[in-house]
Amino acid sequence: MIIDLRSDTVTRPTPEMMQAIINAEVGDDVYKEDPTTNKLEQKLAAMFGMDTALFFPSGSMANQAAIKLHTQPGEQLIADKWAHVYNFEGGGVSFNSGVSCKLIDGNRGMITAEQVEESINPPDFYHSPLTSLVCLENTTNKGGGACYDFSEIKKIRKVCDKHNLGLHLDGARIWNALVAKNEKAKDYGKVFDTISVCLSKGLGAPMGSVLLGNSEIMQKAMRVRKVLGGGMRQIGFMTAAGIYALDNHVERLAEDHKKAFEIANTLSQQAYIKNVEPSETNIVIFYLAETISEEKFIKNLLKKDIKISTMGQGKLRIVTHLDYTDAMHEKFLQTLTNYKI
Repeated sequence: MIIDLRSDTVTRPTPEMMQAIINAEVGDDVYKEDPTTNKLEQKLAAMFGMDTALFFPSGSMANQAAIKLHTQPGEQLIADKWAHVYNFEGGGVSFNSGVSCKLIDGNRGMITAEQVEESINPPDFYHSPLTSLVCLENTTNKGGGACYDFSEIKKIRKVCDKHNLGLHLDGARIWNALVAKNEKAKDYGKVFDTISVCLSKGLGAPMGSVLLGNSEIMQKAMRVRKVLGGGMRQIGFMTAAGIYALDNHVERLAEDHKKAFEIANTLSQQAYIKNVEPSETNIVIFYLAETISEEKFIKNLLKKDIKISTMGQGKLRIVTHLDYTDAMHEKFLQTLTNYKI
């Protein structure tokens, strides 16, 4: 029994999801003739109350397309220093869009309206890049699955309106935030210009993200996707998995959150642990005591068929997910409790 807690991307399709994949009606999506993909896009647009949606093979590509739609080369976006668009997308902001990032020292990956306002470059000062976009991430990855207070997001929206800035949400784990905070997707659709949502993380689909937005800004989304190499053909087999995931795997995210909280609680009681960050959703971030070797700790867990990930600088990460069963959970908690220093 391999217990893989490196990410919620390691899941495999359930038997029921496989049936949805096998039975999918497909066509050529480059011609927009794949009925299942069209259905998924329409479903998500309606869910968030946004004009239109477009399927992408990955969340990074969806985010990069959004940045391209919002900006021009030489401009600048504002994001937290831990933002996925800056740290985990291969430098795509500069490579794909010719845009720089002004990074904010936020709280667990989250920034405030006041910080955004302070970070905007004067538009008439041509020595500095023109600020044109704000990127938020909810939940935050490096922030340990932290969720924004929606009232702060609305304040950031007001700042963006005041300064004529676009507002994009990297919603790779937005489903976790919606479940944890009991929020409505349509409220997010009212606030953001574009939103990327992922189907292959907590929802357990094999692949895919969807970019949502209003008609005006999404007008060139198909062209940008093509330039980035994201045009696909009979993709309905994968979008059928996405539809199944939306219909069956959202509410169960609460189970992942409960297990993550129990893991965090167990870790906090161990002498070999220095610190455990608050766990709101399905991610647990923790630090070992200074006398404990990180490399040895990870290797010892591997000997017990348990996989976790390191994020550097002593930060270790555990992510609960659809394939992490109750039996695995009990074994993992016992392993943590009985770990020999």
